[in-house]
Amino acid sequence: MKIAYLTIYDVWNKATWPKTQPGLCQAGYYIAKTLAAQSVSMDYIGPLSKKESLLTPAKWNLYHHFFKKDYYRWAEPLIVKDYAYQASRKLSEFESSLVLCPENVVPIAYLKCKQPLVLWTDSTLGALINFYPYLSNLCKETTKNIEKMERAALKNCNLAIYTSDWAAQTAIQLYDIDASKVKVIPWGANLECNRTIDDIQKIIETRDGNLCKLLFLGVDWIRKGGSIAFEVTKKLNKIGLNTELIVIGCKPIIKAPIPDFVRVLGFIDTSTNAGLNRIEQLFAESHFLILPTMADCTPHVLAEANSFGVPCLATKVGGISTLIKDDFNGKTFPPNASISDYCTYIVYLMNNYRVYKHLALSSFEQYQSHLSWSVAIQKLKQLMSELVES
Repeated sequence: MKIAYLTIYDVWNKATWPKTQPGLCQAGYYIAKTLAAQSVSMDYIGPLSKKESLLTPAKWNLYHHFFKKDYYRWAEPLIVKDYAYQASRKLSEFESSLVLCPENVVPIAYLKCKQPLVLWTDSTLGALINFYPYLSNLCKETTKNIEKMERAALKNCNLAIYTSDWAAQTAIQLYDIDASKVKVIPWGANLECNRTIDDIQKIIETRDGNLCKLLFLGVDWIRKGGSIAFEVTKKLNKIGLNTELIVIGCKPIIKAPIPDFVRVLGFIDTSTNAGLNRIEQLFAESHFLILPTMADCTPHVLAEANSFGVPCLATKVGGISTLIKDDFNGKTFPPNASISDYCTYIVYLMNNYRVYKHLALSSFEQYQSHLSWSVAIQKLKQLMSELVES
């Protein structure tokens, strides 16, 4: 089996990755890397160029300045059809047995090819409208373009794989597609992991039982629920549990001066050895990852935390419940959960440290069995092989 790997960007060149989709691009990179490591032959279709047009800037100006609405060029049929044309031309140069798109529906909506077509993504775009901030003030034209594009893409696909049950069900419900061609395979962690259960046991034993460390990692303080993480830390200290909040990727937005129990570390570049070592150290010494996000699909950071034996505390939104199983690799809370709900759970585990250690170990077991790229790619290969054979 030889795969045509279709992305708008160059999967091996981070300089070409769209800055608005770092998670999708990282996933595309790790999927390609793991497939190659498992001796799968691939033809790379990307990068594709975005068609220039005088019409789209004019539309953007009209909607932005006159109607105060968001218009997105990437959903314009003219652009989407040109991506399909470019992909089709490149595809004709190869003898691939299957086309895999690990991105979203944009490059495949109007793609015509003789090979079976597989999409692997974290959500439908339709499910993110009025859920993610950047898709919450759309003009009617862009909303219509997204719906038309996504419907065409899913009809075009032989297999649509999503990273969560939530995403899979929204695809079926929004676009009335055949449920038999919709599958669920979570993505892995975007950090390399060669740790064993013995390594994790040693890591857990080195954690300070007298200082609870909560790790908050995200670039958007508001959407990722940073204020909730802060209030949880504040209350834990108030009721007598010595607690520290480590913030990576953003600056806290709080009215008062940042207190001593909050460590703000900013952006850590994991492409450098120093940055990678630093982030690994922070994961290893943390007791919990806390991510009370208001809108998310299946954040990679949850798998990354579990790969260090770190249980995750997150909200029950989007596809998070597919990744986090309560009391096995963390706990999910309703979006309207109180600060006390988080605190009660954390205090119980810190006061019953044997229970915490068991939770930390089972978090790593969940990573090994369900949330690693190796496991995900094995499942993907099985589905693709069955598709080609049929």
